[in-house]
Amino acid sequence: MTTPKAEVTELLSSLPDTASYEDIQYHLYILEKIRRGAERAETEGALSHEEAKKRLGRWLTN
Repeated sequence: MTTPKAEVTELLSSLPDTASYEDIQYHLYILEKIRRGAERAETEGALSHEEAKKRLGRWLTN
């Protein structure tokens, strides 16, 4: 398991030197959302493709 410090260090090294504080915050936010989603899928299970289509049906177009 990667530590938060290691993840942040990797993130910072992947960003350009000109990255703003806002850029860094945004990327940290995205990483955290992905981590939480993966954790939730692990504990609660993920939706099947069909279930996702059913739940999002009114927004999807054919």
